[in-house]
Amino acid sequence: MMKNLSEAHPSRRATAAKRPRTGKTAAFDESSIPSIRRKLLRWYRENGRDLPWRKTADPYRIWISEVMLQQTRVETVLPYYKTFLKRFPTVQALAKAPQDAVLKTWENLGYYSRARHLRKAAQIVVERFGSRLPKKEEDLRRLPGVGGYTAGAIASIAFGDIVPAVDGNARRVLMRLFAVTAAIDRPSTVRQVQALAEKLVPESAPGDFNQALMDLANSLCTSRKPACSRCPLGKHCRARR
Repeated sequence: MMKNLSEAHPSRRATAAKRPRTGKTAAFDESSIPSIRRKLLRWYRENGRDLPWRKTADPYRIWISEVMLQQTRVETVLPYYKTFLKRFPTVQALAKAPQDAVLKTWENLGYYSRARHLRKAAQIVVERFGSRLPKKEEDLRRLPGVGGYTAGAIASIAFGDIVPAVDGNARRVLMRLFAVTAAIDRPSTVRQVQALAEKLVPESAPGDFNQALMDLANSLCTSRKPACSRCPLGKHCRARR
């Protein structure tokens, strides 16, 4: 019987072991889920960033922060968040405000379509939802300016909905954690990582878990020079192994 090529040539076996499997990932070990959740949440409670929108349970304020954080650094958002809420403290106030006033308050934050969408969405919330932000992810997605990540973030953080919030940063962490080697921007990769995230989100503290994933991406599991030796998920990370 012909021997397996890798058995006949140990040097080739070593080479093959180093070569990534493009577009594939190892089988998902669901037994690791409780440990991943526990370690990440513990790390977050000890190391999570101290941010004003994490000190409120008001869905309106959480929504404002998530829209402002779209493609914008936290440090840039902080002063605008405070000013915007002082000028428009409630969804009713934002819905009634002239567009010019909203855009003026948003001035220099960039991506002005976000401000226009916020005002329009506020009007929809007042008219169709009795001035209460909808609780479900699918309803949030119907609001102008609210995409999949933002809807998941609001639903999980403000309402405790058990849904993931996966943007490019969180996707990077999950792809490393489970050794997904396909291109990060492929639709099939996005779907695959979304499915992994859905398995990981805990029933308790889903919002904290999603924020923990974001903080991990920003502080340790960065795009360049990740601090693997300090990562709470190091023992589970297949890319590191």
